[in-house]
Amino acid sequence: MSIFETRPALFDRWLPAEYRRRGDFTMLVVLVEIRGTSIDLLRSTFINVIGDETRWREMRDLLDGSGVKWNGAAFFPVDSIAGPVSNDLARSKLRDLETTLREDRRHLNKGHFFDRNGRRMKVEEVMH
Repeated sequence: MSIFETRPALFDRWLPAEYRRRGDFTMLVVLVEIRGTSIDLLRSTFINVIGDETRWREMRDLLDGSGVKWNGAAFFPVDSIAGPVSNDLARSKLRDLETTLREDRRHLNKGHFFDRNGRRMKVEEVMH
């Protein structure tokens, strides 16, 4: 086991804090593959967060079940007054997010963007 794996992932601090702030909520999830200065959108879904027990290791295992080789995951909590949103609303918001991300990958920064180790990431514009 590496030294890094013995430390809690930043995701493990973010999700409980987000839960304390929101209570139960829906979050949109986007998996990406980062290659050099390129970011490819791979898969997306939504998850209803009920409780704050999920840690990065379980989330990573869940995301690995997508069947794609990903190395970045962005989480976008859906604003709601009364907990998780309906599946129809979550799907609609996910389609809107996908459209926005196809146009500009920097929008990943509007969510909570993590690498496979649960560390925060940020997309920066590359000047050619």
